[in-house]
Amino acid sequence: MENKHVKKKNCMILINALRPDNLNLHLDICKHGRENNVPSKDGVHLRSNGAVNGTAGAGNGAADGTFTGEADAMSEVAVSGGDKLEGADAAEDDALHLKRRVGLFSGVALIVGTMIGSGIFVSPSGLLIRTGSVGMSFVIWLACGLLSLLGALAYAELGTMNTSSGAEYAYFMDAFGALPAFLFSWVSTLVLKPSQMAIICLSFAKYAVEAFVSECEPPDTAIKMVALLAIAIILLINCYSVNLATGVQNVFTAAKLVAILIVICGGAYKLAQGNTQHLHGVFEGTTSSMGNIATAFYTGLWAYDGWNNLNYVTEEIKNPSVNLPRSIAIGIPLVTLCYALINISYLAVMSPLEMVESEAVAVTFGNRLLGVMAWLMPLSVTVSTFGSANGTLFAAGRLCYAASREGHLLDILSYVHIRRYTPAPGLIFHSLIAGAMVLSGSIDSLIDFFSFTAWIFYGGAMLALIVMRYTKPHAPRPYKVPLIIPVVVLVISLYLIVAPIIDKPQIEYLYAASFIVAGLVVYVPFVHYGMVPAFMDSVTVFLQMLLEVAPTQTMFD
Repeated sequence: MENKHVKKKNCMILINALRPDNLNLHLDICKHGRENNVPSKDGVHLRSNGAVNGTAGAGNGAADGTFTGEADAMSEVAVSGGDKLEGADAAEDDALHLKRRVGLFSGVALIVGTMIGSGIFVSPSGLLIRTGSVGMSFVIWLACGLLSLLGALAYAELGTMNTSSGAEYAYFMDAFGALPAFLFSWVSTLVLKPSQMAIICLSFAKYAVEAFVSECEPPDTAIKMVALLAIAIILLINCYSVNLATGVQNVFTAAKLVAILIVICGGAYKLAQGNTQHLHGVFEGTTSSMGNIATAFYTGLWAYDGWNNLNYVTEEIKNPSVNLPRSIAIGIPLVTLCYALINISYLAVMSPLEMVESEAVAVTFGNRLLGVMAWLMPLSVTVSTFGSANGTLFAAGRLCYAASREGHLLDILSYVHIRRYTPAPGLIFHSLIAGAMVLSGSIDSLIDFFSFTAWIFYGGAMLALIVMRYTKPHAPRPYKVPLIIPVVVLVISLYLIVAPIIDKPQIEYLYAASFIVAGLVVYVPFVHYGMVPAFMDSVTVFLQMLLEVAPTQTMFD
């Protein structure tokens, strides 16, 4: 039986296997990568790339699968380290894996920075249209914040039970098994996360282009080109360094909070002058349609979306059992307070009718109040949306990484850069799909599709928590939420799914259901029976050499 030292050596990435003369060895490694999934000492499921016993090496492999020169070469590469933005270099014989670099401040910044995107600067008008009154729209803003907080607290329990990256994917695997987890990864990877990224980048581009076009509507081609450029820049940041990506998130979150503070102070100044006429009779004209209320929730919840993004990166959070709940408890109430005060500030400067007619409420607010400094508002929106898009891609790449590591997506999507420790293939894959959506979609249709589909899975996560309270009663729960919270969120999610279909069916809802069903067709041959086209091994090797990536490694005690 091999000793522990030899096991560690066998699990090192064979960098030399990426050379053309060692492709046969590498193909064998790729085929056996998923057979060695075991939990690490941190509870993180990482993937072994060590050759199995009896595997013939490319010149240096012994009969028992022990490698000598190749493993030693890898040790030298691992010790040499990469860019200093990555923090401390890897220790000798340290296996390739995602590093824990997200602390409490970065966790709060990821939540706040992802949630506060374009929604609060654009959504107030759409929410007013659907509710019919200022009072009901304000109630829904607060209700959306409360619902997001309750959902996030439930996710905090799930995230501290299972600290693997992937959020809902990991929780569905624990509670329901492979098929529901695959359906989530299928829909999220190909539709939800890329559409979210596309919406945010289109919003960013619209505001960025409008800063240079004052007399007419900006051309769609220019907006889409700027959106694609934003996706490319964000992709480069996230592929280059985890520390750089979190640093960008921290800076942009601070900048957008300053912009929000400007809006709140401006509104307080106008209220102090006595401009309270728009705050009287606030519930007049409230809609009686339950479907309209549900779709109004979609509009509001879009502005809050991102409350669960920290759960996608739990493998990279320092002390997740403490920092995950704390980040949620700080971040979401902060966002809710900002949103409430911003809406009051808008009404101190504009009438409800003016808000409805404005395509960009924040820009109209700036033009009314800031005078020659009105350009600050379009700038604030572009900063806000860029930071939100950065956080969205940061989380989306980890979902792709987690699902493909279990064999539910292409193997290459679970690979990590050998020096920078970033899930580059997953990030690139998401960015390509988001770019395609930017070229083909519109913001409004993407939002309705996204919100309807997302709440199917949010409700599923609540059900997973309830189920595991009974199926895994003794599982370690560093943080435990009252059971009534996931029950309430589950009931509300069912309402948000059913009410719009009954009141006003839309083609987007049919698309969502069809795409989920299509996942079943893909699951049976390619996941359940493990069918893999013969050419995929060659494609995987080519992409590994091109992107300098390799599978993550199993950690041994």
